[in-house]
Amino acid sequence: MDALTLLATVVPVALLLALICVTLICLVAIIRAHRGDIEKVLLALPAVIAAMLRRKR
Repeated sequence: MDALTLLATVVPVALLLALICVTLICLVAIIRAHRGDIEKVLLALPAVIAAMLRRKR
């Protein structure tokens, strides 16, 4: 197995594993959070997105 083939198989598997881990961490964080905290974050999201878009320009 050459390096390119190894890289082509390892990278997608690593990305998939990272996506699964991030999803699980987010789900656990949402489950453990208090209801009021989740509502505050959701209400603040439009402002955060707007600030990120302004900074990107």
